[in-house]
Amino acid sequence: MLAEIITIGDELLIGQVIDTNSAFIAKQLNKIGVSVYQITSIQDDKQQILEALKAAERRVDIIICTGGLGPTKDDITKKTIAEYFNDILVKSDVVLKNIEDIWKQHVGTKLLQVNKDQALIPSKSHPLRNKLGTAPGIWIEKSEKVFISLPGVPYEMKALIDDEVIPKLKTKYKCPFILHKTMLVYGIGESALAAKIEDWENNLPKHIKLAYLPNLGKMRLRLSAKGNSEALIKREVAEQINKLIPLIKEEYAGVEDEDGAVEVIIAKQLLQLGCTLAVAESCTGGALAQCFTQHSGASAIFKGGLVTYATQSKIDILKVSKLDIEKYSVVSSSVAEAMAAQTRRMFKTDYAIATTGNAGPEKGDSNAEVGTVVIAIATKTKVYSQEFNFGNSRLKVITKAINKALEMLLKEIFKN
Repeated sequence: MLAEIITIGDELLIGQVIDTNSAFIAKQLNKIGVSVYQITSIQDDKQQILEALKAAERRVDIIICTGGLGPTKDDITKKTIAEYFNDILVKSDVVLKNIEDIWKQHVGTKLLQVNKDQALIPSKSHPLRNKLGTAPGIWIEKSEKVFISLPGVPYEMKALIDDEVIPKLKTKYKCPFILHKTMLVYGIGESALAAKIEDWENNLPKHIKLAYLPNLGKMRLRLSAKGNSEALIKREVAEQINKLIPLIKEEYAGVEDEDGAVEVIIAKQLLQLGCTLAVAESCTGGALAQCFTQHSGASAIFKGGLVTYATQSKIDILKVSKLDIEKYSVVSSSVAEAMAAQTRRMFKTDYAIATTGNAGPEKGDSNAEVGTVVIAIATKTKVYSQEFNFGNSRLKVITKAINKALEMLLKEIFKN
């Protein structure tokens, strides 16, 4: 079963808004065995929408559009869909009631005609209830194909996908089982890794595909398999992972969580150990803390963080020795280890991690070369650090520092 996602909006094409809708929809479709064939982004233009719908209908079974369903004149998706199906817009009493309820509960002002007009939907369509907004989702079937139009507002779209679209698709279609398993690998480049696992990769069954997903300082290996038997697919993929791990045991860091983040693996391990974590950041500027706090339930293991960006803040807040800074530099093992040790004491945690570095483009308070980063780990029994040079691109340096810090912490907590 194939699907195409069409995102509609000028704001996407000028870079004003990043398209996160497609990633979410694709992920949810994959869970029920629907493969996304193509993702298309187009302008708020009638002709472009008509052409995109026509092309998608030739290629796939399910077409999902997002965007252009608001109450203003530039929202033309609904009218264009009606034209595509030689249809007219009619008032849906069910949709109007939903709009009135939302307006009464959350707005309080007079309901305008432009808002009432959002209850107009193509006569051949079935409305999908939007519990979080006034623009309904639209479901139209044509010759065993399904056309779905959803609001572009991400939280509205997500609720409609989960509550309306996925259940209806599961009822309508019998889809194959799709499984993705992603392994985290550190400390080896893509070409070296490919050479190391070449024989294993060449002997993979034809229905199991391998993808290399390199990032700054880490690698993800994704195994994808599709079939009618869920139990068989799970068993075959597990067998292949068991064959792979001994080949990369020095670089292997674990299987990625469904959320696709190494910090989730770390959090689960810390939770299992009954341990907690805090961070002190300089060059990473709070991004390391955000890795953990962006996930719900992080407070169970993450107790807090400090961004001591300026040299004086390291002295005032973390009590780093001014003499050590003058002697060794603010970007040094001495300073990083002092930051980590004091952070662990302040937050009363089992682990702490600290970053200090020179991300560039200027050297700042340190004489260290641009790209130099020192990362320290503090535990209840020891404090240690490593120094790296991550190049001369500021974003690259910061990203590599975060990935390396997570790698070091991961290896430390899995010693237990």
